[in-house]
Amino acid sequence: MISWAESNKSKTVTMTAVDAVKLAGDMVYDGDYDRAQDILVKMPQTNSLPVEIERWYLLAQIEQKKGNIDEAIRIYRKILDDQPDLAKIRYELAICYMLKHQWYRADYHLRLAMAGKDIPDEVKQRMMYLRYVARQNKRWNLWFNFGAAPDNNVNQASGGEEYIQNEWGEFYRVLPKPEKAIGYNFLLGGNYEFKLSENWRWKNEGNIYTNVYNKHKFDDLYLSGATGPRYIWEKGDVWLAGIIGRRWYGWDRYNWSYGGKIDTHYDWSRKISSGLSLRFMNNIYDEYGEYMNGQTYSVMPHVSYSFDASKYIILFGGVDRDTAKSDMYANWRYNIGTGFGAEIPWGFGVYFEPSFSWTNYDGPRWAVKDYHFAQIKEHDFMQRYAVSLSNNKIDIWGFVPTVTVSYTRRDSNIHEREYEKWTTEFTMRQRF
Repeated sequence: MISWAESNKSKTVTMTAVDAVKLAGDMVYDGDYDRAQDILVKMPQTNSLPVEIERWYLLAQIEQKKGNIDEAIRIYRKILDDQPDLAKIRYELAICYMLKHQWYRADYHLRLAMAGKDIPDEVKQRMMYLRYVARQNKRWNLWFNFGAAPDNNVNQASGGEEYIQNEWGEFYRVLPKPEKAIGYNFLLGGNYEFKLSENWRWKNEGNIYTNVYNKHKFDDLYLSGATGPRYIWEKGDVWLAGIIGRRWYGWDRYNWSYGGKIDTHYDWSRKISSGLSLRFMNNIYDEYGEYMNGQTYSVMPHVSYSFDASKYIILFGGVDRDTAKSDMYANWRYNIGTGFGAEIPWGFGVYFEPSFSWTNYDGPRWAVKDYHFAQIKEHDFMQRYAVSLSNNKIDIWGFVPTVTVSYTRRDSNIHEREYEKWTTEFTMRQRF
């Protein structure tokens, strides 16, 4: 039972927690926000989770209707941190983000909310419409990640010894050993769209990515940009863009790349969406261009499925074709993988991604096989397993800490091309 004395009356009001929440809900519906808030704030915490959720939901509704959107967002996030499968709360959070013109965040929560259970048909239709509104209004977005990544085999070396026999006897050499290093990574990117008409946009995008190691010969810096028209409709969009990239490795110029791409996305239902990316790149290398210059052709499809308001799976694959002046660098690559993500109680988020790729080279290279030099066409198989863990309760200026542990292994018919490595990455990522 809950008791308190109303300030303008001499009597004491006593009622159950459920009755108090119902009364406050009626007051919110009638627009009596101050009195409803007074009841909800004075209520002691109960042991009933449904009552507590409804109490905090009503407090968020009051702040939202009063125009205090930031406070409403804070309360909705608090509820989802402990109960991430509540589609109704995700829906209301998405509405708040739309009011703040944070369209990418709104779209993220709408996609998850749409997969919730027991959603009335009229609400489903409204969510579909709001996703279209979000797609129409995505004018700009910024992303920024930074962190550290210890790597136990940054040079991708196999180690060991290699023996060679010929008419002059037996010789051997020591293969490079795996080197340990700590990398500090930094990603800054953004896009902006100029609205040309109701459905047409001109989209521009840029990225800066760098990984700086304590052993600077492995430092990596990559700049990229893309621009072109984008067409959107109720259930999808397509972007045709020209792209350019520049890479430095070990602070030495590595290569230029330029070309074009087509990116498409389509929502098949409230739970299933898919995408397809087609790319063509012309690659010009600063060194060894007489052997490695060529083109890259890529086809990359993906499908995502949301189980409910907190869990989803992504299936992805791809085929890449690299041409080169020397056949020993030209190859076909086939990729496949899946990613499973979930938001779980206490603010945690987990993501697991196994992926696999096969690479077959066109021409042979000189390598050691069966103790002799021979020309061998290289065939590689790579497998990678990565697990990421984050926590939304640790929010620093809109960024949350994320730890990613990954294991990578490459098997090859050329021993010196084989390696395995562990990497642990600590990053701060934008919270959605």
